[in-house]
Amino acid sequence: MVEAASDDTYLLRPVGRVASPLTDAASAPRQGDEGAPAAWLIFDAPVERALRDLRVGAEVLVLTWLDRARRDVLAVHPRGDGSRPETGVFSTRSPHRPNPIGLHRVRVLAVDGLRVQVADLEALDGTPVLDVKPVLGAVDER
Repeated sequence: MVEAASDDTYLLRPVGRVASPLTDAASAPRQGDEGAPAAWLIFDAPVERALRDLRVGAEVLVLTWLDRARRDVLAVHPRGDGSRPETGVFSTRSPHRPNPIGLHRVRVLAVDGLRVQVADLEALDGTPVLDVKPVLGAVDER
């Protein structure tokens, strides 16, 4: 949920948190399809109605707030590889960026009340969840 705080600032309120065995960024996979373990999205009670149509097998995009990321980084060596040229963060998937919003394409494994288990989520335990959106299919399927 977003609330305007001033002309150029917005207040984001998480709708839940990630529960994952991943606790250390250094040992976590860089992308979910690189060995991320199953994780749970634990949602807050006020958003329960928003979960009602999530189904096992669905692919969704989870938006997170990368709360442990640096916000002063504007350029990085992709994947931390110093042999690669420095690249502006808007052209990378670096967690370190002015607004550290994570975007994760995951598959729903289970839905249990306010808990949704997903595959391929590389977010760390405790990461705030901002939103969930469906992955859209072809135009005629929307």
